[in-house]
Amino acid sequence: MSTTLVLAALPAVAQFNGPASPTASPEINRPVTLTTDRTTLYPPTHDVLLTAGDMIGIHIFGQSDYSPSIRIGTDGNVVLPLIGEVHMEGLTITEAERLIAQKLVDAGIYRNPQVTLQITEGPNAVATVIGEAHGIVPIIGTRRLLDVLTSVGGLPPTASHVITIHRPGQPEPIVVNLGSDPMHSQVADIPIFAGDTIIISRIGVVYMIGAFKTPGVIALTPYTPLTLMQATALSGGITFEGKYDDLRVIRTVGGERTIVKLDVKRVLYGKAPDPILQPNDIVFLPNSMLKASISNGSLGTLLGVASVLITVITLR
Repeated sequence: MSTTLVLAALPAVAQFNGPASPTASPEINRPVTLTTDRTTLYPPTHDVLLTAGDMIGIHIFGQSDYSPSIRIGTDGNVVLPLIGEVHMEGLTITEAERLIAQKLVDAGIYRNPQVTLQITEGPNAVATVIGEAHGIVPIIGTRRLLDVLTSVGGLPPTASHVITIHRPGQPEPIVVNLGSDPMHSQVADIPIFAGDTIIISRIGVVYMIGAFKTPGVIALTPYTPLTLMQATALSGGITFEGKYDDLRVIRTVGGERTIVKLDVKRVLYGKAPDPILQPNDIVFLPNSMLKASISNGSLGTLLGVASVLITVITLR
């Protein structure tokens, strides 16, 4: 059951008079250290290990008659034309190319074959996106971060633009900031490889609903407080119909919902503290029925009806 509290009864709501303290949920909007090492962001090579279930295509430069396409068996082997069974699982693409070339030479079929191997399909040739956006994206050939994110529907409004990537064999996660500037996003549009796990974190947001000129979602900035008046300004201000003395801040703490009622004018004129909003707060400002009647022109009708009722009562 919702409870109505006075402002002083909720410790999380207080006037901001100094450096911002951490939000109620320290895991939300926590500042992170971005990855700046270019060899980590843009590795010159990335060894992909072949595994059982991979579909591979093999080609020899200048020899169109040798181009088998075959799936690696559960035992990690393939049977190739002219050279027979070859163990592929656990090899890098470069190692597999060299092994096949050597076996072709040993069999006396080619003198110096230039072998190219490609993974055309595979159970592990995917990147996994989890968090606010999620999905499994095939990684065949070269793909980049923005391309992969587009494949899962892009970033929703509640998603952070700071992206964390866990890569097999990489001791530390890769952290990039796509930002809101297209040029900055281009710099952060790094290559994505099979086996990568891309984590899309949730940003702290405040929901502004009701009698605001531009209601919607406001993203919070790490360790920078957002007060009620600031959020109101970002929402375009209050409409004429807004019921100034009945604004409500709805907050869930420990699974329990509380409702704080405020008079916006008292906050605006410094007679009441300007509360700091917390992640996932809902700020609701209802319409005044009287103001709404004036705004839509129905006040005259209401007054007319009231006049008739008064006349009838008087005549009685």
